[in-house]
Amino acid sequence: MSFTVLIPARLASTRLPNKPLADIGGVPMVVRVAQRAIKSGAVRAVVAADSTEIIEQCRAFGVSAVLTRTDHPSGSDRLAQACDLLGLDDAELVVNVQGDEPLIDPALIDAVAHLLEQRPDCAMSTAAHAIDQLADWLNPNVVKVVLDAHRTALYFSRSPIPAARDFAGQAWWKTGSTLPPPLRHVGIYGYRVGFLRQFPKLPQAPLEQLEALEQLRALWHGHRIAVHITEQAPGLGVDTPEDLARVRQLLV
Repeated sequence: MSFTVLIPARLASTRLPNKPLADIGGVPMVVRVAQRAIKSGAVRAVVAADSTEIIEQCRAFGVSAVLTRTDHPSGSDRLAQACDLLGLDDAELVVNVQGDEPLIDPALIDAVAHLLEQRPDCAMSTAAHAIDQLADWLNPNVVKVVLDAHRTALYFSRSPIPAARDFAGQAWWKTGSTLPPPLRHVGIYGYRVGFLRQFPKLPQAPLEQLEALEQLRALWHGHRIAVHITEQAPGLGVDTPEDLARVRQLLV
């Protein structure tokens, strides 16, 4: 199979200004992400940027990049334009790797792409891993996902799901339950290009607005999302200056 990795990158960031260009051992963060993505089985990894500054830095390190509009309301809009700029066919597959994941595992990228290829009934694919800490299950910043028997997403939520009736607020999966532990959603997505072009045009879903989770738009409109369960937690992402300091210690 063949697929393309797309990495959206924009300079505006509330908690960490100019985040894509944050220096990690002399290399901009978005370049670090692309270098990891290139180690996957993708035919290419392309940064979809909103500024010429990001484009120039990428090209200086031999990373492919395309310049997209600055007014895109979401990352999926930016990726849809990147597909047009790259001339991708509707039947092709792309994997969206976030530009603040310099420790992304190339094997996870491959797994998400291969899963979508194997699931013609799904428009998207993503990943999840088991939660083992009660604090994570209760944390609204940790997105949870519930699956059906075929590992297709039923729902994503910031709330602790699934919630056992008799163990509210407790780690029910550590009480001898035969049910599998809850799953944390990992923010990596595979798309069929045709659906990615359609997705930004779909009306926002009420549940999407309530939970502030864009993937709920796909479920709301009847599209299916296949989920790969990974044994390993994803590498540390960078949202804050503290995250950046920890990543620098690991990579420098």
